[in-house]
Amino acid sequence: MKLIFQDSTFSFELLRTMSYAAFGGADVGECLATAYRIKEGDFESWHTEWYTTANRIQALAAESMKLGERVSAREGLLRASNYYRTAEFFLHGNPDDPRLLDTWGKSRKAFREATALMDFSVEQVEIPYEGITLPGYFYHLNQEPKPVLIIHGGYDSTGEELYFGGALAALQRGYNCLTFEGPGQGAVIREQAIPFRHDWEHVLSPVIDYLQSRPEVDPAKISLMGISMGGYLAPRAAAFEHRLAACIANDGLLDFQVGALKGLVDKEQAEHPDSLNRLIEDLMKKNTNMRWAIENGLFTFKASTFSELADKTEPFTLEGVAQNIQCPMLVCEAENDHFFQGQPQKLYEALTCEKTYMRFTAEEGGEEHCHFGALQLFNQRVFTWLDEVMSRIECPAV
Repeated sequence: MKLIFQDSTFSFELLRTMSYAAFGGADVGECLATAYRIKEGDFESWHTEWYTTANRIQALAAESMKLGERVSAREGLLRASNYYRTAEFFLHGNPDDPRLLDTWGKSRKAFREATALMDFSVEQVEIPYEGITLPGYFYHLNQEPKPVLIIHGGYDSTGEELYFGGALAALQRGYNCLTFEGPGQGAVIREQAIPFRHDWEHVLSPVIDYLQSRPEVDPAKISLMGISMGGYLAPRAAAFEHRLAACIANDGLLDFQVGALKGLVDKEQAEHPDSLNRLIEDLMKKNTNMRWAIENGLFTFKASTFSELADKTEPFTLEGVAQNIQCPMLVCEAENDHFFQGQPQKLYEALTCEKTYMRFTAEEGGEEHCHFGALQLFNQRVFTWLDEVMSRIECPAV
């Protein structure tokens, strides 16, 4: 699916930003007007134009606040948050760029201001984890124990984005929801400089410990959804953390090993780190998606070269692990996924638990990575599956 840009990466990220319009995170005209100002494939132009739009919408929200227009202020803040997130997206090639923390920080600030204006409870939470805390948001409707869906992102999402990417949909269907950022993500990499780790069960278990301490949570009905690279992280955690009632991989991912890119260069040169790094750098200059993927990997894994990044991602596989998952598992696939083509089927075949395969197609408009462009269809199908799984869990006798 091409949208304004011929560059597939810019087109996809525009689609991603626009997809949140259904949940208050964008207005289509604002997104299109911004996109038409952007120079094709130019990271600087991308940041400048989205930042300009975000600032304008932020100012409109501030005016609404002064006038006491609560709904308009909330709507503007949510859109500004998403636009700032989008503006920051391609800045990771230089972690010392002051615009990175400035732009991301404005996205978080706008979102947190918006949560104070919402019609349900949103708590900023800090989850104890190995001597530090992980930031999260706990969304709940009232004080009664309810099923809760945990949502985390993957390679590049932020905790604020997860409101549009599933938290609101969960609330609308009677679930409480906890979103959080782990190592390599959001504030944890930007402010605490803690990179990704492959053994995600050590991240998830403290999150479940935290949830089980809350009276609004039915401890027998805790489910998990991982988005994008989270389609590896969530199943990995489920293989060792058996308190989950269900797990959703959006989309399924058996391996996240960057070293597979060595197949794009000469086999002999790929065996020599210096030559390999130079070859990958040349490819990055010619391919926007390659450039972004490697720059973001260096940032989130705290690696200095492609060779180091390849080594750090080597343990990111569910080979020999997936069969340990015990809870029902939903594996989603996007027909034209330009990141993880073929990976959902590999994960599905490796599973021995109760499992369901859910494919989204171009005919439905859900063929892009993580089904951007068809999130309402995605939510309808996924929550139908989750509702059915939750309905089979017996309530404890009183």
